[in-house]
Amino acid sequence: MATPEQLKDIVKDKYTVIAEQPLDENAASCCGTTACCGDGTYTIMSDDYTGREGYIAEADLGLGCGIPTDHAGIQPGMTVLDLGSGAGNDVFIAAREVGSDGLVIGVDMTEAMIAKAEENKHKLGISHVDFRRGEIEALPVDSNSVDVVVSNCVLNLVPDKAAAFAEILRVLKPGGSFTVSDIVVEGEMPDALRSVATMYAGCVSGAERQERYLEIIDNTGFVDVTVPKRKDIVIPAEILEKELAELPPEQRTMGGARLLSVTVRAFKPAG
Repeated sequence: MATPEQLKDIVKDKYTVIAEQPLDENAASCCGTTACCGDGTYTIMSDDYTGREGYIAEADLGLGCGIPTDHAGIQPGMTVLDLGSGAGNDVFIAAREVGSDGLVIGVDMTEAMIAKAEENKHKLGISHVDFRRGEIEALPVDSNSVDVVVSNCVLNLVPDKAAAFAEILRVLKPGGSFTVSDIVVEGEMPDALRSVATMYAGCVSGAERQERYLEIIDNTGFVDVTVPKRKDIVIPAEILEKELAELPPEQRTMGGARLLSVTVRAFKPAG
């Protein structure tokens, strides 16, 4: 298996390419990795944002696995932080919800994504949005400064998920909340599949077991943890065959594992 730094480099390279691809090509992939998911025939993970206030088609790269802003309780005047903000899709949705008296910060580690997000920001003429380059395990955000954190199909790409949730806790104000849509797994994913780096960049082999994912959140110190939405994620067999071609035929399988998209909401204690 690649080291954490190697995995980050793989993700950066892949998402640099994705930043320049159209929505239909990304939406037909595992979290946007066309190398993972073939020729544009399938929409595997992404949800449809069309019709939501603040939705900007140019900022939607089809990379999500849920719509966390639907469940985040964002109110006018809040400060919102989007982790792995990409071209700004969830940022601009949140910006409409917080209004001109609020602030939305988008953090992404990929330069090409930040550049695309800034381009969209200037086209739209939105002033209460701030895009910052940085990593989720070391956020360029002050402690106790954010009302709501959102993230969409990104934390599965972070090698150290405990560090990621610790950072979310740090930046949230007391009583603040996060709402994250992410990929998790039920059952045991075969070790051979977890070793395939392209499947990591495709939000598959980096997926944590669902019970472990929720345990990390609980151990970090969050309270009132709920899962307002779940949906099954099914990767067609022919895509697994293609992307796991480096493995022996008998290992090109999810085994008994089942992928899920979950949207999780939890609060930082108010005390």
